[in-house]
Amino acid sequence: MSRAQLTSTVEQSSGGAVAPFLAGKNKIINGDFSVWQRGTSFSNPAINAYTADKIIQGNNASGVAFVDSQQVFTPGTAPVAGYESAYFYRRNVTTAGSGGQYNFIQQRIEDIRTLAGQTVTFSFWAKADSARTVSVNLTQNSGSGGTGGANFNSSNITLSTAWTRYSITTTLTSLSGVTIGTSSYLAVVLNMPINTTMTIDTWGWQLEAGSVATPFTTASNTFQGELALCQRYYQQFNANTPLGNGEIRYSTTAYCIIKLAQTMRTAPTATFNNPTAYYVNSYGKSGAAATIGLDISGTDFYGIIFTGLSGYTAGQSSYIGIGGAGNLQLSAEL
Repeated sequence: MSRAQLTSTVEQSSGGAVAPFLAGKNKIINGDFSVWQRGTSFSNPAINAYTADKIIQGNNASGVAFVDSQQVFTPGTAPVAGYESAYFYRRNVTTAGSGGQYNFIQQRIEDIRTLAGQTVTFSFWAKADSARTVSVNLTQNSGSGGTGGANFNSSNITLSTAWTRYSITTTLTSLSGVTIGTSSYLAVVLNMPINTTMTIDTWGWQLEAGSVATPFTTASNTFQGELALCQRYYQQFNANTPLGNGEIRYSTTAYCIIKLAQTMRTAPTATFNNPTAYYVNSYGKSGAAATIGLDISGTDFYGIIFTGLSGYTAGQSSYIGIGGAGNLQLSAEL
């Protein structure tokens, strides 16, 4: 037996992390659900809305009522001994609804080239309120303007009421004959029961090359690393947050350039929630903008224009911020 085989056997048997950590082994970002920039509880979110960072969800049953939420592990109860993860993901369907065709959570991994043509293993921990049947899809999406790609559908997996690790192994299709477009990705989808009330908890998502589910690690192996990876796709500035310094260009207009925490995948799109909470302060004068919009943007900065101001002095510097319950959401998601 080679040293590599022995190490793999020890890791698989122990279920714990064995040094050295292999950066990038896990292609899932935020696989331990440690990062929740958008919030920690989502009641009946829209189809394809994001919840935990990098997690997209959907349930199209008519009349369905459900909550996706961050749940806290009691210390010492996380699924892997010695890995004291803080949070796990819960879907709680309280009203079944009817006519539904899907009920899922998924992650899109940037670039269809990821692990293409290779044998891969997806593993995850889960438990449910009673025996529940789930399945896993791996979907190679060639992106906008692309052609080709393939789907893998696993056989059914029956969850129990105790935390258990499950895994599926398959070989992804090669990219021969595929035309890769813009924003291609590899999706990992956990399909859950439809048109039924239920509670399913999950944690520890890992997608890796090979036919063995090795001990779980996050993509970066640090909390700060996972946050930085998530911020490549999404960044949020919350209430009572300074955005930065700007300039009064005209008596009614101000500009501000925000330096982003991480370089993003593409120049982001912005959502200005509660715009009246944004303010411009210049030499003791403070006021809200009537209109907020994009000035210029790039992958590492975002420029905002504030219009509809009154009584400011052109050429003066200004201080821009968010008060009250406003927030700024910048997205470069796939």
